[in-house]
Amino acid sequence: MDAIFADRVKKVPRSFIREILKVSLDPSMISFAGGMPNPAFFPIKELAAATSKVFSQAGAVALQYSNSEGNVRLREQIAARYLKEQGITVSVDDILITSGSQQGLDLLGKILLNKGDATLIEEPGYLGAIQALSMYRTEFVPVPLLPSGVDCEALAVSAAKSGAKMFYCVPSFQNPSGLSYEEQVVEKVAELAKKYNFLVVEDNPYCELRFRGTPVSSCYKYIPELTVLLGSFSKIVSPGFRVGWIVAPPKVMDKLLVAKQATDLHTSNFTQQVLAQYLEDNDLDRHIARIKECYGHNCEKMERVLAEIFPAEVTFTNPDGGMFLWGELPEGMNSMELFDYCAKEKAVFVPGEPFYTNDNPTRTFRLSFSCVNDGTIVEGIERLKKGYDTYKATL
Repeated sequence: MDAIFADRVKKVPRSFIREILKVSLDPSMISFAGGMPNPAFFPIKELAAATSKVFSQAGAVALQYSNSEGNVRLREQIAARYLKEQGITVSVDDILITSGSQQGLDLLGKILLNKGDATLIEEPGYLGAIQALSMYRTEFVPVPLLPSGVDCEALAVSAAKSGAKMFYCVPSFQNPSGLSYEEQVVEKVAELAKKYNFLVVEDNPYCELRFRGTPVSSCYKYIPELTVLLGSFSKIVSPGFRVGWIVAPPKVMDKLLVAKQATDLHTSNFTQQVLAQYLEDNDLDRHIARIKECYGHNCEKMERVLAEIFPAEVTFTNPDGGMFLWGELPEGMNSMELFDYCAKEKAVFVPGEPFYTNDNPTRTFRLSFSCVNDGTIVEGIERLKKGYDTYKATL
């Protein structure tokens, strides 16, 4: 049977997080694993009202085929938000609506990557990108992250040696580390992209979830001709709608549009219309403010409890937004082994291995604070510490 499968799919990793989610179905389990937005903030009534309005005002149109680029009103709303929130001017014609930002990654792989082409990627990096781009048999060139963002010296060396066509990054509250790029790092990345002629693919699903600190610029500010932006409504409205977008320079957009047409013709016309109606009728800023207040509280609570319960030999990042923080165990430990001990204590996290492009054991792990509360944070971290102590005693 194995002989019937294409070579491109044979080495694509399964999503480890999806496997962990099966474990998390146990109601007695406290999970810090999922990268899911908190469902308490899904605007159910407002979306129901928007749906009713779409059916009553444009039912037949909303249920019909549509253009591949996406709903014009929705693209105008996205462009307006870029100007308001990030101070960058994006043309509506440079926006393509996708089925989640994950599809944007797939489309980029289709139009850019031949077998063996190099792709620059953060280390650790977003496992969804690793999975999506692996399908095109790319050779990943990992570039380490520093507290200030990507290591630009290493990026310069890797870009010069590899001839990579693209650098994939998550510059705001990176998944998995929670780290964000500082302004001078963004400027340097833009400078290197111009020097070595690679696209900077900025995936920014968390950028509006900042609960402390100061926003920094996008590479689009410095090199719009070499920047591709990926965005999504999954973290700020609803992941179930599967509506994201990609912003790209005209020549890149031309190829993306062909790939989009070949993939699914267009993203759901109905969900686009409902989302556009929701955005027109509601205050998205007010909605996001509620999410940020919750996530900010949860993050600070988790930071305090971790500092109180875990020894200093286990270190953690302190994100200014997003949904994750990143831990690192002392030398001689393995986060995959720790996972088994913690699971027995009914608490789970994501070990670091899936976020790297090699198969080496790691000492790192990811904790999510989006779908927890004060009680589950305290109890869950106490359970993690019990697993840690048991594991340490075996070494």
